[in-house]
Amino acid sequence: MKRLPLLLFLLVIFVVPNLTFGQEIGCIEGVCENGQGTYTYSNGSKYVGEWKDGFPNGQGTYTYSNGSKYVGEHKDGLPNGQGTYTDSNGSKYVGEHKDGLPNGQGTYTYSNGSKYVGEHKDGLPNGQGTNTLSDGEKYAGEWKDGSFHGQGTYTYSNGSKYVGEWKDGEEHGQGTITYPDGRKYVGEWKDGKYHGRGVEGFERGEGKTGYWLYGMYVGKEKPEELKDN
Repeated sequence: MKRLPLLLFLLVIFVVPNLTFGQEIGCIEGVCENGQGTYTYSNGSKYVGEWKDGFPNGQGTYTYSNGSKYVGEHKDGLPNGQGTYTDSNGSKYVGEHKDGLPNGQGTYTYSNGSKYVGEHKDGLPNGQGTNTLSDGEKYAGEWKDGSFHGQGTYTYSNGSKYVGEWKDGEEHGQGTITYPDGRKYVGEWKDGKYHGRGVEGFERGEGKTGYWLYGMYVGKEKPEELKDN
């Protein structure tokens, strides 16, 4: 049940670049100290908008040399407040920013059709959020530092569903998974595997009760490895 590929994708793409200004060419229009102005940079980037004390402050648009664009509020030269970042690959983030990164409520739509809607902290999903993949798989629940962490539900494209606790992107703690054929496991998990006491079987009574170690059923007696738990 490991979801690491998805998590790595989020971590790589989710951080909106800070506005790192290149070597300045200069203010080509307006007032770029206090007021409204347009400033171009030697790397091909351009900022058009409001200024205060020589920094972008207020509403403005920063167009990156690679075609990416940020439109929204700024403070002390960085995205701060509501804004939209559109990446050159077609991905888009719409929501709150703080110190140049997504912070607060926002929506990230990936170029492949996947979408994350929820809370952010320091550029990563953090708090409550829902991530829907282009193939229909979906996670809805708690996040920490870009990973599934806390209570959450993962619905798989094959119809399987896990409801329960997560830690660092893996099923961990108490949880229930239901498979398309009606089979169900209810019990303890560790690092994405059945681990501890649980019940696996069908509603009509076929199945087993007992203990699992790292995904393997070991019987009805509690194994030594789990007796301290």
